[in-house]
Order: sequence, then C-alpha cells, then structure tokens
Amino acid sequence: MNTPIQQQIKPQDVKVKILLTGGHQCTVTLKSDTPLLHSLVKTLVDRTQQTPGFSTLFHIPIDDGRSALSFPGEHLVGLVTEPPIYWQELQPQQPAISVEIPAEIPTEIPTPAPPVNDELISRYAQIDNFLTAAEKNKLIKYVLAKESQFVTTSTSTNADDYRRSMVLHSFPEFSELMVNRIKAILPDVLRKLNIPSFPLGEIEAQLTMHNDNNFYKLHNDSGSPDTATRFFTYVYYFYREPKAFSGGELQIYDSKIENNFYVADDTFRTVEPRNNSIVFFLSRYMHEVLRVSCPSKAFADSRFTINGWVRKAN
Repeated sequence: MNTPIQQQIKPQDVKVKILLTGGHQCTVTLKSDTPLLHSLVKTLVDRTQQTPGFSTLFHIPIDDGRSALSFPGEHLVGLVTEPPIYWQELQPQQPAISVEIPAEIPTEIPTPAPPVNDELISRYAQIDNFLTAAEKNKLIKYVLAKESQFVTTSTSTNADDYRRSMVLHSFPEFSELMVNRIKAILPDVLRKLNIPSFPLGEIEAQLTMHNDNNFYKLHNDSGSPDTATRFFTYVYYFYREPKAFSGGELQIYDSKIENNFYVADDTFRTVEPRNNSIVFFLSRYMHEVLRVSCPSKAFADSRFTINGWVRKAN
C-alpha cells in the first residue's frame, strides 16, 4: 500500500483585500509565506482569545512604499484572498508545532482568578514592516560592514554572565531615521495601549547583535539612577533571510508589588523577534531575552536589533 506524500506548498503571490471597521478596505499583494499574511489571518482567528496584554498594530507599506496603512488588530474584520488561502496552509510544519504547543497549553484548567490591578498586567504593541524593504536591506548591508566596530555589552551593575551580546553604539546613518519614525508613531502606540501621553525627552538608540548562546537575563530598563527617566522601551528586529537562528524571544513579565517596588510576577508575554517589526513596552516592566541558537556562529546570521528608550522630560 502506498503512503501518501505531503507536498510542500510553494510560496505564491496572493492578492489580499483587507477589510476594516467602518467599511474601509485596502488591497495589497503578499507572498503566501510572508509573516505579515500569517499575522493577519492569526489575528482574525485569535481575536476572541487574545492575551489581555497583547496588542498588534499593523503597519503595511502601500503605493510602492510611498505610503503606509496603520491600524490596530481589533479593527480587522475580514480578509479576501485571491487565490484562496486557508488557515491550515499557513500553519508551521509538524516539527515546529510539536515544540511550541506544549508551552502554550496549560497542564490543568486554572481556577478563576480574582480581579487584578490593571497596572500590573504587562502590555506591548508590535508593529510589522516598520521600515521599507529598501531601508531594511540597506541597514543589513551597513551592519555587516561595521562588524569590526561591535563591542561586548555590559550592564549597569557589571554583573558577570548576566548578558551576552555585542553592541554598536554609534550608527548616525540610521539612528536618526529610527528616532524620527518613533516620534511619529509614538502617539498612536500610546493610544493603543491606553497609556497617557508624557513630556517627551531624549530618545536613545543602540544597535545590538545576539549570536549563538547569547542572552539577557531578567531585568528592567529604568532601575538605576541614570536610567530612572526611561519611560518607554522599544526593540526593532532585523536579520537576513532565510533566518539562520532560533530562540531570542523577548519575555515581558507581569508585575506584582513587594515592599513598594514593582517586581516580576510568574506570568509573562512572549514576543517573537519577527523580521522588520518593532515592539514597544513600558521600561519598568521586568523582561528578558531568551537564549539564541545560531549553529553557524557567523556574524551575518545573527539576530540584530536597534533598541533603545524614550525618556520622560524633567
């Protein structure tokens, strides 16, 4: 008896009509395997089961990159795809499912929890396609040419074996671009996360590389006197395709109050380092970067970020 062979679906161009609340719509062409298409479909499937602290703010280039369509995930009401694309086709292959699903399925049904202080729940916004494709490709070429200028990172406490990564502190060709983009989109992010506006101070930026066995253990970004005015943290992810590393997820922990200080609770949100996406969250949140696996150990195969902090003006 012959065993049927599962054929792998080759990526194809898909015309996607995005239907939004209020009768608005927009049509774009995407590859069937692009993470953006997966995120759009997953948002529709999961919208009634989204984690309370999770927020997706889509940022889709249109008109050949001359304009961008931005909208929060809850405004997405439907997708029309040509040819038809079904959720099953966008699911990862079985080996990936077998690894990821046990971490997401509880071992027992939890009892109803008592009401919690909303301020203790971590919230973040992740925006896809933050830079144009041309800008991202130019950034990757720039970083690869600067390999010799990366230095070992440190922490404000100089703790041993707490952080493993490399950093490029000066990259004026792109830091100004990032700061200007962040200033432009920050009001929308604050509204999306229901965070009051605040007097804007300095926006810091650094360019970080994580390679094999690199990580950053649990910490916050505003816990020392010289970082106390950091209010908002951002992380922009970029890397070469095909992706040559795994791991490196960002875990943002809920909070609890002990001795009048915010400390990490046992619950957390996990943020995938999606290529060309940026994540925003409060700098006081405890968070960590999970260990990266990069078998080639090549600099060019690393997980790169432009990360930094938005300070509150005095």
